[in-house]
Amino acid sequence: MNFRFKRVLSVVMGIGLVSGIVGCGDEESVNGDNNSNSNNISNEASENSDETSTNSDEVTEISYFSFSATPNYEEELEQIVDAFEGEYPNIKVNLELAAYDDYFTRLQTQIAGSNAPDVFELNYENFVQYASRGTLADLSEYIESDEDFDPNVLNQEAFNAYNYEGKQYGMVESFSNVLTFYNKDLFDEAGVDYPSSEWTWDDELQAAIELTDKESNVWGTYAPVTMNEFYKIAAQNGGQIFNEDGSVAINSPENLEALNYMVDKIVEHEVSPSPADLSGQSPEDLFMNGQLAVLHTGIWMFGAFEEASFDWDIELEAGNTQKAHHFFANGLAVSADSDQQEAAYKFARFMSASEEVANIRIDSSWELPALSDDDILSPYLEQSSPENREAVFEALNSLILPPVVENWSRISDVTNEALESVQFGESSPEEVLNDLEEEFNKILEE
Repeated sequence: MNFRFKRVLSVVMGIGLVSGIVGCGDEESVNGDNNSNSNNISNEASENSDETSTNSDEVTEISYFSFSATPNYEEELEQIVDAFEGEYPNIKVNLELAAYDDYFTRLQTQIAGSNAPDVFELNYENFVQYASRGTLADLSEYIESDEDFDPNVLNQEAFNAYNYEGKQYGMVESFSNVLTFYNKDLFDEAGVDYPSSEWTWDDELQAAIELTDKESNVWGTYAPVTMNEFYKIAAQNGGQIFNEDGSVAINSPENLEALNYMVDKIVEHEVSPSPADLSGQSPEDLFMNGQLAVLHTGIWMFGAFEEASFDWDIELEAGNTQKAHHFFANGLAVSADSDQQEAAYKFARFMSASEEVANIRIDSSWELPALSDDDILSPYLEQSSPENREAVFEALNSLILPPVVENWSRISDVTNEALESVQFGESSPEEVLNDLEEEFNKILEE
């Protein structure tokens, strides 16, 4: 398994990550050797050679803004900060947390107000937008002069994903993907076979119809109707949002079929809760309450679902003409306006390459660390819940990367608003895709 994990990331990400970023910049991927023996980054070595040396009583404070820790891994992040401050007693990290839905709005407000955090989290799809606008510090010199860090301990394609126009503007920290989570008890009660790796859209829909029990307030399936979900569902039907040359491709027959599939589960078949049905609850809450048979969500939910009162497992997602699975990467960037860039870099490097951080992530099932050492990754499969953890790695064989354009946030926001109108019956899928094609072209021309 571990060999395949490294091989898939090296081959597929080497093609996918770089081709995505080259469309917006001139990044080149460097296929360095992933030498697992070099993973000893000498966690003790920082005590002697920089401004934050333990020989000084002066304490440097840095602020760190994160979305991935909230709400389920705040305790783990505090453990990581404690470990970092134990290694660097002259650096104090002040945490600021926000849910993903609010995070980038708050971050952009802080940057616009010249009050950016010293170091902050960036997902892969938003990285280029920030790097291209000069908001991120170039970490290249810090990395080159850092005798305690060897970039080869990280997956090289993932490390280079945070490189823009030949400069390193971020440190990759983790990987994650999205799978089919299912409530075994609800399947058993309804006499429905569990999801299989061969499931198609139609298989999932038919199972959801059988599993939905309106009298008991049980829904058959749920997946968000958002841009993040749409580009993946489109890919499962052979569609895409942008052509290889960067031109807009959203208004296609494949994408229309995909959007109809997403919306019909809510509007026509009523096997998936609408925004009104959720009534402020998250779909994860419904799943934990035993009210949702199938949930499409990320592996970052493993820890949160450990306390479920029912048996559950995971499987590959259904496809139509082909399989396609999300692949997300998170990293840390340092503000170009920070007065504490060196200290902020040290924290970013620690989050990326510390073996202690990797172990905390694996023990808590908080995504997958960026380190490439088999010995560190292997305990991930040995954990008992969910049983089919192998699906996490099998999904890498059909990964789909987020589109990477400089104004991805704007495009994503416009799409989410349009897709919401479809769910409320205010627009048809045909109208939405036609309008989005026009809107995308306007945004790209700005």
